[in-house]
Amino acid sequence: MAELIQPRVLKGFRDFLPESEIERALLIETLTRVFRSSGFVPIDTPALEYSEILLRKSDGETEKQVFRFEDNGGRDVSLRFDLTVPFARFVAEHREELYFPFKRYHIAKVWRGEKPQAGRYREFVQCDFDIVGSDSPAVDFEILALMKASLGAIGVKGVTIRLSHRGTFNRFIAKLGLTEKSEDILRIVDKLAKIGEAEVLSQLAEFSGCDGAKQILSYVKGAGDGPENFDNTLNLIEEMAGGPADDTKRLRDIHAYMMETGIADSFVLDPSITRGLDYYTGVVYETFLDELPSIGSVCSGGRYDNLAGLYMKDRVPGVGASIGLDRLLAGLAELRDSGGKASFTEAAVFCQNEADMGAYQRCAASLRAAGVSCEVFPDAKKMSQQYAWAEKKSIAWGVTPEADGKLTIKNLATRETVQVLSVEEAAKKIHG
Repeated sequence: MAELIQPRVLKGFRDFLPESEIERALLIETLTRVFRSSGFVPIDTPALEYSEILLRKSDGETEKQVFRFEDNGGRDVSLRFDLTVPFARFVAEHREELYFPFKRYHIAKVWRGEKPQAGRYREFVQCDFDIVGSDSPAVDFEILALMKASLGAIGVKGVTIRLSHRGTFNRFIAKLGLTEKSEDILRIVDKLAKIGEAEVLSQLAEFSGCDGAKQILSYVKGAGDGPENFDNTLNLIEEMAGGPADDTKRLRDIHAYMMETGIADSFVLDPSITRGLDYYTGVVYETFLDELPSIGSVCSGGRYDNLAGLYMKDRVPGVGASIGLDRLLAGLAELRDSGGKASFTEAAVFCQNEADMGAYQRCAASLRAAGVSCEVFPDAKKMSQQYAWAEKKSIAWGVTPEADGKLTIKNLATRETVQVLSVEEAAKKIHG
């Protein structure tokens, strides 16, 4: 007999039992409804892309995280590490078939070979929504408002969305004479929440000297945390960057729209938010759960006006955000003390005699036609076994068809039995 292979998964990868996968599926359904309500449409792209497509504009750190290999045809290919770069390729390849502004959402798996830790995995689902073809601040605002609406729709109440503008930061860095070091400075500043002020100052001093490092830190700290300091921080960074410009005007416009729509209390102007990826060119943002900030950003993104320019001559401005679905689920699991659903089934038709299976199947079909998700237990096992199976699947109701066409339904939680006259009455009772 051949030696059995030990069942196992790679580090950083996971199986999902029904309770977890149902929660994720319901989350995706809710987000999909929110996206569609704002005019977004779905697209899909391949999991594998030519490495040249994915890595042409990325830093060395990104390349270290990519699953890259040579396929059987000798092609240099990589698994996508996000959904934004493939989207840029998608826009360039299908620009004649699209209309602009074009709003898309894309919910799919991505892969990164980073070190697994709490809320971080090597295979995970991202949920992206973008608008390309418009450079209006109204479009920036629409993405930010959709971030708040999406998280609100799935029951996340306490969120803080932190935003800034890469253009203002770039002007400030240029004023210090450090433009050539901007990407290094961006990556260091992006780590402020993780490594603290002292370490950030130490690393910045290597590029800018002690005085320059102190100025950079003063810039990224702003005029104080909280939504109420938005204008004060904006005035401060505007002055440090050299005065008014299109970037600070855009931030003022976006904030005005937030005030107009009554959602400004969820947004903080935080100059330390820079987003390390170098394809961002304008407004950038990250989202944190107020009750669990330690898990990191659960929704981030920004404006990337020049990204599609890697694949086409025409300039197509774009802005978007990405919800890290698995990290969000990890955060929600920590915040919520409730068991997940083990199935979508509302009612089970029990089997007392296999000779009556046709009647059981007819009963289940009638209940489904009445809007009740229903399944039939296939074997005439002891009723205690059938009840145990239903409870493990979180099925709320048991159904037994009677000889005269009536249905007997039982609340499996209370064991209350109810006789009804019709399928419609049963459906009404099941749905409460």
